[in-house]
Amino acid sequence: MIAVVDTGGANLASVLDALERLDAKAELTRDRDLIKASPRVILPGVGSAADAMQRLNTAGLIETLKHLEQPVLGICLGMQLLFASSQEGPADCLGVLPGEVFRLRGPLPVPHMGWNSVEAAGSCALLEGVPANSYFYFVHSYRAPSGPWVKASAEYGEKVPAVVQKDNFLGVQFHPERSSAAGSKVLANFLAWKP
Repeated sequence: MIAVVDTGGANLASVLDALERLDAKAELTRDRDLIKASPRVILPGVGSAADAMQRLNTAGLIETLKHLEQPVLGICLGMQLLFASSQEGPADCLGVLPGEVFRLRGPLPVPHMGWNSVEAAGSCALLEGVPANSYFYFVHSYRAPSGPWVKASAEYGEKVPAVVQKDNFLGVQFHPERSSAAGSKVLANFLAWKP
């Protein structure tokens, strides 16, 4: 059973549908015990960091999420919540990764919305078997800071972290649930991944 954390975001149904297409059993939940016991956890999100963190705080999930030891995948805003803080709000986030998420500053329109190719930086578990420079669907106005945790990037007027990893925590800035075959492969790789 995969625990999909109920962050109140607009992409919850599409994440559950994408997992169902992979024959993966998933449950949308805010139940701490279920999240702790699940072999895999997905933290999806659409919207603002401050609102999402407030919902997680109200549900009493912040400490639970920070200390999970099983594989965890943050999607879009869920990836950004893995960092220490976000300018969006501003908000204190989970602090699994260091640094502050900040507004896109390149010359291109914000939000970054549409298909972009993603380039791996060396070995990337989530992109195993995905053709190089495959396209994924992005919708975001803020980006993660760069650092050794970046496993893949997209070019959008600047190099934008697209996949991050620290220990058992993975994150993708794009929406794999809306990214066709390449996105399905990313989700399948997460389901099979052993940190």
